[in-house]
Amino acid sequence: MAAMHAHHSVQVMVARRGEFVVSDTEGAEVVCRAMVIPPDIGHALLQGVEEGEMVHLAAESEDGVEVSRTVLQPKCAAAWVEAGDALLAGLSEGGWWADGLPYVRSTVKPMRHPALSSALCLLPERIAAGPVRLRELADAVGLSESRLSHLFSEEMGLAFRPYVRWLRMTRAIDEIALGRNLTEAAHAAGFFDGAHFTRVCNKTFGMSPAVLTSEMAFSVES
Repeated sequence: MAAMHAHHSVQVMVARRGEFVVSDTEGAEVVCRAMVIPPDIGHALLQGVEEGEMVHLAAESEDGVEVSRTVLQPKCAAAWVEAGDALLAGLSEGGWWADGLPYVRSTVKPMRHPALSSALCLLPERIAAGPVRLRELADAVGLSESRLSHLFSEEMGLAFRPYVRWLRMTRAIDEIALGRNLTEAAHAAGFFDGAHFTRVCNKTFGMSPAVLTSEMAFSVES
């Protein structure tokens, strides 16, 4: 189970055995075998399944954008289930959704400000080194601090600081998937310490890193 939380990714959940029970921020609960939850939307997982699949797609990716579009009411749990049922309809018996990604990808590339694209390229290396300051990143890409801050909110759909926290969290999960322990993953992602990692994980996924890693097996896709 996971308490109310939100993350900057598109979440796809498919049950192979059992059913999920999930709640939206209005308290509406649904029971389902599959769901699609858009990025930055609050939700709580009240019941997990014996065996299932959870896929996080980057919100800015072509895949993420395309899957998000299938959810007609982003904040409504019933709409998450409708989108999940549509995915199930195209899934073979016993198959895993991520093996086929059964939808047509958009051919439209996201148009970003060149300086924002440069900033995004610099961030992975900087988050591993420790604190990331907007002022220093803005200087590196030739923009004012206020302008770069605006571009993050406008084009990434998330303010700079939350976006950096999300990158740290995904970097830590990647490290765990590669076999690192929790302490090593936290340090590799630039968290101050294990307690910091735990706080961010609880806020992002509704559970501690220890619970997250004990209940799930991770894989990293390119």
